[in-house]
Amino acid sequence: MKKLYATIGLFIASLLSAQVPQAFSYQTIAFNASGAPIVNGNVALRISILDNSATGTVLYTETQSKTTNSKGLVNLNIGQGTATTGSFGGINWGTNTKFVKVEMDPQGGSNYTNVGVNQLMSVPYSQVSKTVVTGAGQGITLVSPNGTSYILGVNDGGTMSLPQAQSGSNNNLPQNLYLYGSYNSFNASNAELLRVNSNEKYGYKYFPANSQIKFITAQNTSAMVYGSNTNNILVPNGNSYNITSNGFYQISIKPTGVIGNTTAYTPYIYNFTPYIYFSGTSPSSQSNITYDVNTNTFSIQINGVTSLTKFKINLGMGGGNTETIGDNLSDGNFDINGQDISFPGANSTLKNYKLTFTINFDATGTYTIVQI
Repeated sequence: MKKLYATIGLFIASLLSAQVPQAFSYQTIAFNASGAPIVNGNVALRISILDNSATGTVLYTETQSKTTNSKGLVNLNIGQGTATTGSFGGINWGTNTKFVKVEMDPQGGSNYTNVGVNQLMSVPYSQVSKTVVTGAGQGITLVSPNGTSYILGVNDGGTMSLPQAQSGSNNNLPQNLYLYGSYNSFNASNAELLRVNSNEKYGYKYFPANSQIKFITAQNTSAMVYGSNTNNILVPNGNSYNITSNGFYQISIKPTGVIGNTTAYTPYIYNFTPYIYFSGTSPSSQSNITYDVNTNTFSIQINGVTSLTKFKINLGMGGGNTETIGDNLSDGNFDINGQDISFPGANSTLKNYKLTFTINFDATGTYTIVQI
């Protein structure tokens, strides 16, 4: 099933008054099921601000009712709707990345469907400055080029406490890290953002043997680069990590201990094949999963399927390094920790199917199931 509608979001940092604004503008185009814009129609929207990732904590949610224009465009002032969760003024824009999730009911009711989650690549300056200091005694956080955080504080007598460098070689790993390497000629401009999951970071990619990879804090050549020290710990200006063989890899970065007063992080680089996890009735047999490097497509034949056979896909090497993808909307698009996926047309009679799917760097992707 296709998504009922999609949005193209444009984040615009704009001042809505002479005072610190309690909103920012956002534009989206509403489409119907056939892909045509909803022209001069009344639509209902639910907008949420998420912390850290596209599946992160909901900091704020509001609803709005809008009328599209002659091109299907909707103009929103996020922060000026009807709040249902949290307070827009209570969002701390100065910490962590933020994502905006848009849900829509094209009939103007409350039957919302998720139509997109996008990272806010910038936030209004006035919103950041408003939340640099979030409470008495909290001070201002300064971040050095290598991502180290320092606190500049002041006491009740007006005396400043200058920040001091902390010991250790890898203190406070930056929230955002991008992967790049020999596979893209170490081109920072198209480095790929690792997805944040709690205090860990993940990415998925095919690498040819002997690829060299590093991590960079932004998509520009002046950003701090992280690599390996002699203990395989991630440190600024470290050496490249080597990919030993051809394959599809999970790259995960996890805290692995404390050195002095510093949290140490280690990349785990696993060559793996996705695992089809069945719930309900298991199929009678299945082929090995094959991978086409040129199309980034996995394929598997699954035999003896009934309507009780459902599945998800596990990514990684098992244990604490496994992530699971399913499909919340039954629309052929993967969602992290999504719902079990059914086989179309399955009933009580045993049937055979071919499953093909792609996995993107951020663990999104698409799938197709065809009866054979």
